[in-house]
Amino acid sequence: MPFNDPAHDLTPQQVDEMLERGEIDLIDVREPYEWDAGRIPRARHIELERLASRAETVPQDRKVVFMCRLGIRSAMAMQAFRASGWDAYHLAGGIQAWADSGLPLEPENGYVAEH
Repeated sequence: MPFNDPAHDLTPQQVDEMLERGEIDLIDVREPYEWDAGRIPRARHIELERLASRAETVPQDRKVVFMCRLGIRSAMAMQAFRASGWDAYHLAGGIQAWADSGLPLEPENGYVAEH
C-alpha cells in the first residue's frame, strides 16, 4: 500500500478550518513526550501503539484526521482506519507543517519534539 494518498492528505490550513467548524476529530498518534512538548489545540492523544485497542473510542460517523510529527505514522493510522470503514485522513507534513505554517500549539511555549 503506498503512503502517498493525496486524496486523503489535508494541509494544516484545511485541518485548522475543519477543527474551527467542529467537523473532525483530530487524533495525535505521537509518543507521550512529543504530546507533552507541544500539541495542536483540540487534538486528542492516542499513541500509535494503543490505537488498535482504542479504535472503538474513535467515532465512525464523522471524519477523523490523524497526525504525528511529519506524517508517516499518521499515514499508517489513516490507511488502517480507512481499510476498516472510517472516513479517515491525515495531516500532511504533521505537526511540523502545522508549526511551520504559524498555527498555534499548546501549551503557550509548546514546540515540536524530535521523534
